[in-house]
Amino acid sequence: MKCKTTRIRDLNDRARQSFAECRVHLTPAVRDHDSLNQILCNVQHYSSFTTDNDSYNEHDFGSFAVEDDVVFWKWDYYDCDLQYHSPDPADPNVTCRVLTIMFVDEY
Repeated sequence: MKCKTTRIRDLNDRARQSFAECRVHLTPAVRDHDSLNQILCNVQHYSSFTTDNDSYNEHDFGSFAVEDDVVFWKWDYYDCDLQYHSPDPADPNVTCRVLTIMFVDEY
């Protein structure tokens, strides 16, 4: 059995790389950006995880530059009704993953 951190990381990576089994929230500024397709591609292919930006090794946050803008993406874990935090982010049966993609100045 995989440890909880490894399971969370695997679920995060699979959902981020496919945009499946999750909800993807784009801020209006990201949605309207001329390089939206590049932003989405960069999120899906992000691999620059370090101990500085991924201290829990869950692959739950990333940032990169597109043109003159810095993009942040991050995971939040909710219960299936999107009312509360998930009781167990390692269990996809009780968790709705929400991937938010925004610009740094929107954080």
